[in-house]
Amino acid sequence: MLRKLAVGGTFDCLHAGHRQLLHTAFACGERVVIGITSDRMAGAKGASCYEARLAELRRFLEEEGYADRAEIVKLEDAHGTAASDPELEGIVVTEETLERAREINRVREQRGLRKLEVILVPLLLAEDGKPVSSERIRKGEIDREGRVCASRWAP
Repeated sequence: MLRKLAVGGTFDCLHAGHRQLLHTAFACGERVVIGITSDRMAGAKGASCYEARLAELRRFLEEEGYADRAEIVKLEDAHGTAASDPELEGIVVTEETLERAREINRVREQRGLRKLEVILVPLLLAEDGKPVSSERIRKGEIDREGRVCASRWAP
């Protein structure tokens, strides 16, 4: 188990994929730094406001018993503290954010910091075989568990 690792995202409409990512992070790290994108960074995605996303994430952490092992930071740029925190040992990502982890490791190397161990979590697929995503939930295609919404079901 790593002493301290990072995970980041918008965490809008906290869904089964987010929960899988966070469960993996807490299974692999004693302390987990969770970066949540600021409203400015999440704006183009149509996400809920930062405070609402933060409150939902905090509720999840409390319910799962993770709150005392978590540190939440606001992400104002793509790298957050992952590019500069010398205590970090790992980063948890999906296929969608794997290239960002590689970028972060290049920046860390340039700064004389050790590379982070990259822990890859597969994207969670909805029952229609497409990835579970906040965008799809907002569009009403699927629910937070990845079930296709009845109005969208086409046999």
